[in-house]
Amino acid sequence: MTAFDLTGHVALVTGGNGGIGLGMAKGMADAGASIAIAARNMEKSESAAETLRKSGAEVITLAVDVASEQSVKDMVSATLDKFGRVDSLIANAGVNDRKPPQDYTAETWNWIIETNLSGPFYCAQSVYPAMKAQGGGKIITIGSMASIFGLPFAAPYAATKGGVVQLSRVLATAWAADNIQVNAILPGWIDTELTRNARGQVEGLHDRVEVRTPAARWGNPQDFEGIAVFLASSASNFVTGTAIPVDGGYSIMGG
Repeated sequence: MTAFDLTGHVALVTGGNGGIGLGMAKGMADAGASIAIAARNMEKSESAAETLRKSGAEVITLAVDVASEQSVKDMVSATLDKFGRVDSLIANAGVNDRKPPQDYTAETWNWIIETNLSGPFYCAQSVYPAMKAQGGGKIITIGSMASIFGLPFAAPYAATKGGVVQLSRVLATAWAADNIQVNAILPGWIDTELTRNARGQVEGLHDRVEVRTPAARWGNPQDFEGIAVFLASSASNFVTGTAIPVDGGYSIMGG
């Protein structure tokens, strides 16, 4: 077995039916993992599952609302019922609504906070007993460039993504004795359905991103296959509490 081999590994991926989540799930499936895709849109999830099964992976689909603690508990229970263990959790599900800070309602603010910040906490808390009992596990959270920079059109989103990084550090320190490693990935500007909407809403965004990014392109979901395998595998056993940009160099580009 190599350090990056995920044979026998069970990965639970929220929001795994598209975009970055599906990219990570595909990388892990190709490395030998069994995958539980959890999301709200079951039709989309079944389509994603068929894509992953082409690599020979065993894949199940689960309905979940990560903003609901009970829904998250049911998701974890269903995964354990099927596979008997959860080796990695990828807490990827998230939402956004772009507008100036003064225009958010309390309802929208709370929806984004509950989904993007409470959701990863509920997921991590729910998988913790199983991971501790089996002798360890991996938790991967999804931050953002908004974890680093202020975005004038995404106040609640940016607040949650900063919070996700700090939550990951807290869990990493709290659960290290249980052999659970917790790390955050910070995607740069990635070509997904969400960012296509952003490009329609924020004038000049596409060109500004390309100019600032040393790689001179937007990322794509396939760019997350490798980092997912690394953080889910034994190769990262001494890596915890980190926030790793996957951004083509966007976050380190000087003036």
